[in-house]
Amino acid sequence: MRRREFLKKAGVGLAASLVLGPAVVRAQAGPVIRVAGDSTAVGEGGRWMKEMVEAWGKKTGTRVEYIDSPADTNDRLALYQQYWAAKSPDVDVYMIDVIWPGIVAPHALDLKGYFSEAELKEFFPRIVQNNTIRGKLTSIPFFTDAGILYYRTDLLQKYGYKSPPRTWAELEQMAQKVMEGERRAGNRDFFGFVFQGKPYEGLTCDALEWIYSHKGGRIIEPDGTISVNNGRAALALNTVRRYVGTIAPQGVTSYAEEEARNVWQQGNALFMRNWPYAYALGQAEGSPIRGKFAVTVLPKAPPTPPTPPPWRLAAYGLRLQPLPQGGRGLGQVPGLLRGAEGQRRAPFPASHPARPLHRPGRFGQKPLVP
Repeated sequence: MRRREFLKKAGVGLAASLVLGPAVVRAQAGPVIRVAGDSTAVGEGGRWMKEMVEAWGKKTGTRVEYIDSPADTNDRLALYQQYWAAKSPDVDVYMIDVIWPGIVAPHALDLKGYFSEAELKEFFPRIVQNNTIRGKLTSIPFFTDAGILYYRTDLLQKYGYKSPPRTWAELEQMAQKVMEGERRAGNRDFFGFVFQGKPYEGLTCDALEWIYSHKGGRIIEPDGTISVNNGRAALALNTVRRYVGTIAPQGVTSYAEEEARNVWQQGNALFMRNWPYAYALGQAEGSPIRGKFAVTVLPKAPPTPPTPPPWRLAAYGLRLQPLPQGGRGLGQVPGLLRGAEGQRRAPFPASHPARPLHRPGRFGQKPLVP
């Protein structure tokens, strides 16, 4: 597949995202660095990434082209795999998901040669470890995410609740009561809870959170043991199965992130499990729920002793395409995007920095990560 076909399938026009101005003129004889990044059609992440890529091009006098990728991560991976299988040189930098390093390792440049140990220690260690396959650093951390619970503050107050649910049992009880009340008030499309139920990696993320919150393990443990066949894991999955068609729509089994967000943002759900990107969209001008919701950690079962909230860390990284001529200049691209300036300008709370920026007053703002 050639670049023209890639752009067509990615849903963008053939007009390249070129940096305009004197910097482009100086670099006319040089190569074009093509970056396949996040989708600019959903949330702020893609627009921010495009802005940063173009800023890097202008700063360094390099011609750059930003390529929109499909918003659906399954579609994105399938498209990338076609490129990698063809050993195509038409894309130089790819944004990859946290679960892909094992897939991309045979096709990726080892980034250890571009970053010092001191620089790598600035990132969350688990993400660097995750991105390292058999000693090869397949990608550099870019931003990180965690599943969170969105809830309608106005409706909880309306029905006499002072705080969001701490357990799944509380969530179910609250959702049932508010759903019944809102339907009696005339909103027949109102549900208690929406999440990612479509058979894809988003459902796997949700399921990991459900199982871990019930002390059912991690499906596959760090030592390789497959632990999912246990009573607590079964309880977690059967609990959520009970939600389908009761507090959650029957159609939730076809929902990815955007389907869940669309129901939520139209004001038709009390709770939603989603990623941080949905926060800015929900608070945007014209949103029916603007100023009417907040977020908290995901619920858990009430075990003894208590377990931490079921945060599942997700992350995206940048990987470089190996070039016959070495292409060391490409190392500057992830260097800029993961650096202090790029992290400072990340569209928080649409996503979280991949570095623990917890020093008081750093970048002149409140700590981004506790």
